[in-house]
Amino acid sequence: MTDKNTGEGSSDEDRAKDDRGGNPSGDSSSHGSEARSNPDQPSPGSDPSSEQNDPVDLNTNSDRKRTDTPSLSSGIPDETRGSEKTGDGSAPDSDATDPVSDPGTADRVSDTAERVGDHEPGVGGPDGFSGDIDLDDLDLDAEADEDADEASRGLFDDLLEGEPIFENKEVLRPSYTPHKLPHREEQINNMATILVTALRGDTPSNILIYGKTGTGKTASAKFVSEELETTSQKYEVPCEVEYINCEVTDTQYRVLAQLANKFIEKNETYIEGRLEELNDLHERATDSGAALEDDLEEFDSVGTLEDRIGTLEDDLEEFDPVPMTGWPTDRVYSTFFDAVDYHERVVVIMLDEIDKLVEKSGDDTLYNLSRMNSELENSRVSIMGISNDLKFTDFLDPRVKSSLGEEEIVFPPYDATQLRDILQHRAETAFKPDILSEDVIPLCAAFAAQEHGDARRALDLLRTAGELAERGRTETVEEKHVRKAQEKIELDRVVEVVRTLPTQSKLVLYATILLEKNGVHNINTGEVFNIYKRLCQEIDADVLTQRRVTDLISELDMLGIVNAIVVSKGRYGRTKEINLSVPLEETEAVLLSDSRVGEVEDAQPFVQARFDN
Repeated sequence: MTDKNTGEGSSDEDRAKDDRGGNPSGDSSSHGSEARSNPDQPSPGSDPSSEQNDPVDLNTNSDRKRTDTPSLSSGIPDETRGSEKTGDGSAPDSDATDPVSDPGTADRVSDTAERVGDHEPGVGGPDGFSGDIDLDDLDLDAEADEDADEASRGLFDDLLEGEPIFENKEVLRPSYTPHKLPHREEQINNMATILVTALRGDTPSNILIYGKTGTGKTASAKFVSEELETTSQKYEVPCEVEYINCEVTDTQYRVLAQLANKFIEKNETYIEGRLEELNDLHERATDSGAALEDDLEEFDSVGTLEDRIGTLEDDLEEFDPVPMTGWPTDRVYSTFFDAVDYHERVVVIMLDEIDKLVEKSGDDTLYNLSRMNSELENSRVSIMGISNDLKFTDFLDPRVKSSLGEEEIVFPPYDATQLRDILQHRAETAFKPDILSEDVIPLCAAFAAQEHGDARRALDLLRTAGELAERGRTETVEEKHVRKAQEKIELDRVVEVVRTLPTQSKLVLYATILLEKNGVHNINTGEVFNIYKRLCQEIDADVLTQRRVTDLISELDMLGIVNAIVVSKGRYGRTKEINLSVPLEETEAVLLSDSRVGEVEDAQPFVQARFDN
């Protein structure tokens, strides 16, 4: 009877708890005492049947449960916890069991939180903290973020932390024009003596400048040109210099089009400035006719002034830039002629690498430029040609040669002492103080002087040595950096291209080499294809079609490794005549270093047998 009564009493109590929303008395101490008397007994609130039978009461009282649920985090300050009052508003009993230390209470609290559904894992609990996350984990996450930030800094941040070696690296570039050119005073004075007539309004003589690469030809010519334009502005003499690199602009059409567009642009600037002056004069003349007294020689009335303004505006609209292709050459020349002769001025046209222009398109351009002074009315044109080839004038028309080579200036190569002075002068501006060791500049000068006194090569060597030292994060540039730079520059670029070719392209190139080694020149595509097929069989490689092999030969021609010219055989059709453009032995050695191509090193006998038959 006792067990039965006890069970009935428990059932009544459970129903009373459900009616009150899961808290029978509102006294938190009752939970503690019940847990102590029977710690293994499940919590009434965790009964699954009560969750299914009365979900409305749970939702209704969820706010009160959120307030009454004790915090599970130990060591949290009192002000961060929930309300210290019990459900009925009374103060908690001092003898109440600590909810954290009591396992039974902790189980009931956890079940209550799951039933309410407002305490998800990873989300802050009722008191603002998650009960299943240690506060120390937050510090670990912060340290992990710091590690990620450290890793995301990358190599550029690390490289920027080092002290730079260069003060101004551009000083060591070939495109830089220095304010002083050591050991070229004689040549500069000769050019200035010839061009000074332009400042007097006369036509200067044409100049041809000869010299090997890196002897200061272009730098000296640009230096004199800049001084000429600066002095012309000082004395208000219209004098202009236009620079054309004929290695890039290598046809008559392109040269004339580029010059025409440059002068059209300058004419537009001239007209806009002139219109601004005349409009200001017209505005003052409208207010008072006395404003024209200072300009009576040019304008005798306001009407004449207005006519001049209208003419300039029409000219400004009529300028039509020359497209880089599409016009007849005579129209391009006519446009260039009109643009140059638009107003009074002396023009010096500087043609760098002039031999490339003659080689590509003949001497028609030089003939037209050298003869146009007889037709110009307002302006005068002088030509300054710069060439590495001392014999390029041998291919010129005698009339062009006589008019173009009126003055000739030769730039001799630099010796080691002169190169040392040049490097020392540039290094003072290019590097920070006390960066170069004593033997760096003499070694760079010696390496460059061994070839043909190329100052450009010496400057590249010094710049590359500085870059290698900077990459190695050393404080000074040493002799070892110069020697490494020398090895780096000496590396044959063509050999690198051959080394990185695909296997099929290497086989086609090797077939060409084998034919040339056996005395065959002007090799045709069919001969290359026959040897190529045998090579593929030797190494068990796929054999491409002859059309595809022809495409590979064209790619090698584009890379400059072979020279392939399409020739016509009449009724037999057309074919490519192929010749090597690179050293045979060095190229063969690079090809045989390939693991697959090296397997056919003994291909010589069957190639020879082919020609014996």
